[in-house]
Amino acid sequence: MRRPTIGDIARRAGVSKGAVSYALNGRPGVSEETRRRILRIAAEIGWQPSSAARALSDGRADVLGLVVDRPARTLGLEPFFMQLISGIEGALSARSVGLLLHMTEDQRAEIDIYRRWWAQRRVDGVILVDLRLEDPRVEALEELRMPAVVIGGPDGAGTLPAVWSDEAEAIRSVVRYLAALGHRSIGRVAGPATLRHTDVRTRAMEKLAAAMGVETATVNTDYSGEEGANATRSLLSSCSRPTAIIYDNDVMAVAGLAVAQEMGIPVPDGLSIVAWDDSPLCRLVRPSLSAVSRDIAAYGAHAAECLLDVVAGRRTTGMQDATPVLVPRGSTAPPS
Repeated sequence: MRRPTIGDIARRAGVSKGAVSYALNGRPGVSEETRRRILRIAAEIGWQPSSAARALSDGRADVLGLVVDRPARTLGLEPFFMQLISGIEGALSARSVGLLLHMTEDQRAEIDIYRRWWAQRRVDGVILVDLRLEDPRVEALEELRMPAVVIGGPDGAGTLPAVWSDEAEAIRSVVRYLAALGHRSIGRVAGPATLRHTDVRTRAMEKLAAAMGVETATVNTDYSGEEGANATRSLLSSCSRPTAIIYDNDVMAVAGLAVAQEMGIPVPDGLSIVAWDDSPLCRLVRPSLSAVSRDIAAYGAHAAECLLDVVAGRRTTGMQDATPVLVPRGSTAPPS
């Protein structure tokens, strides 16, 4: 079916295309009666403004961009990103703003996408995720003067506003909880060491554990279940086997639970497990997994709302989101 045009409205209303344009854009040049007639006809035939035409007239695309620099196979398995994107999309759709999602596996390609989008006016701004310790994307976006908001930080975000939560305090609460249960050797199956939030968690965990006389060992992975399982086998096969393991996502925690069962180590009596970013996965397995919980969809929505403020020219420095909280379940107990 052909899309209704301004010409269709003009023919039905018996006026010129210019008069229709004046009426639809709320500009003077037509009587109030004619304006109402034109608006009524536009609604009747289902006319909607062209995003391309609007971009040409006012520079706005009414689309925000999100580039995820991770392998597609891991993204599809990770509930965190699905919930984050649903929160972003929910906030944008309520304002009739679209979301353009692109996958890459290379930072240079990601920066090229930003440059192309901005040059072509494909998006009004972007949300940057997975902030790195040395992150050239921040400087590239600053040089482009492209509206952007960082999920993560605030350290490392440069002049870009950031929406972040206190990752250090979250992992400290987990270490204190496990230590209170009597654990003196804690392992961690973490994400990539180059990610800033991974580094923040690692440093906070090691500093507190050292002060409490607790031994720690961290193995970095790519967040996949396969690498999570391999890291768990490595930790549980070591001479100083930990009595508790913290996982940086739920997929790896479920994989770790399966490895413990495979090795004949009972959970929680022989091994306590804590997952990061609570999800239905954590509640479906047996025993159900203790988890660090936060409203991920709200986290995404706050980032989208912050970026909309930047695009609209409203001054914002970002915001600190709620600190994730530990939800104890059946996978944690005092060591036997």
